[in-house]
Amino acid sequence: MRGLTEEQQLFQATVRRLSQERVAPRAADIDREDKFPWDLVALFRDSGLLGLGMPEACGGGGADMLTTALAIEEVARVSGTASLLIAVQHLGALPIMLAGTAEQQRRFLTPVARGEQLAAFALTEPEAGSDAGAARTRAVADGDGWRLTGTKIFITHGSVAKTLVVFAATEADGQSRGMSAFVVPSDAPGFHVGHVEEKLGIHGSETAQLQFDGVRVARDQLLGRVGEGFKIAMRTLDRSRLGIAAQALGLAQGAFDAAQSHLAQRRQFGRALTEFQGLQWMLADMATRIEASRQLLYTACDVVEAAGFGIDSSPEVTRMSAMAKLMASDTAMQVTTDAVQLFGGYGYIRDYPVERMMRDAKITQIYEGTNQVQRIVIYRNLPPVASS
Repeated sequence: MRGLTEEQQLFQATVRRLSQERVAPRAADIDREDKFPWDLVALFRDSGLLGLGMPEACGGGGADMLTTALAIEEVARVSGTASLLIAVQHLGALPIMLAGTAEQQRRFLTPVARGEQLAAFALTEPEAGSDAGAARTRAVADGDGWRLTGTKIFITHGSVAKTLVVFAATEADGQSRGMSAFVVPSDAPGFHVGHVEEKLGIHGSETAQLQFDGVRVARDQLLGRVGEGFKIAMRTLDRSRLGIAAQALGLAQGAFDAAQSHLAQRRQFGRALTEFQGLQWMLADMATRIEASRQLLYTACDVVEAAGFGIDSSPEVTRMSAMAKLMASDTAMQVTTDAVQLFGGYGYIRDYPVERMMRDAKITQIYEGTNQVQRIVIYRNLPPVASS
């Protein structure tokens, strides 16, 4: 079993305490009011969590993938929305970390790593969801730079981010060169925030439509080489899916904790509910799924971390990342649903946290690659059958 070092255990305990004392009291209000939690942005910035997994040279914490996942997991135990502040900041920074030059990292990554700016990852489009390569946003050569035109949808933190990594089909001299990645500041002329979605869960997290109307980007805003955007996006997702797995794991653990406590206190037929074997079995199954997901996630973090940074990858990295996201998010949906059931009628009302956790858990099966897509990814990256 994958354990934690003493340093990681101390870090985990610190984030857990911060989450219980400062985030948990805000969780229900954030969900009810559906307003972006700028106070938690400040809290996480001051605590060094926003740039936790980013280079120290740029003002980040320099933490490994597992340590970053631990932070997301602990925050998600009390608030799925709050955990996205860390996960999405890391997601928006990853393309710059993977493909940016030293100068680009200094320029674009430093304010993100310091928590001075929020970041977002703009890939999804109306006709390019699971089929990310079908993007219709265009980057047309314009002198020594490019002009971006198109629409992105479902962009988490898209309306509040100051630094966006935007993926667009590149055209140079009328010839298509595939997809490329660009760093775009939110104050660029021609950039507009469109509709902000109203969602089933993760209330308070801004999910926005973005419009690019001839947005001018300079040559030094291109990440990597022309045509490498799809590879950059896929390698980013190899890492960022671990953050979603950690979010899902935290939601599952939080729901399990709440259900176990409720059953110990609630009495029916003259006995505590924990004394009923059928309910004991439900808790046993929930705990088993959570621990299996945790071990898979922590191992996947080790595999991805060992591979190092860069836009090249391996089947093992892609497979393990997809497995962790698939397992943890399916577990989160099952465990949170069971938690609502274990609360009975109380589970269906907003005075208790498990209905919020169930609503929040659903999106983990969908974003950063639906679980149907994860199964395709896993199959395509299985080791070859050994010859007899």
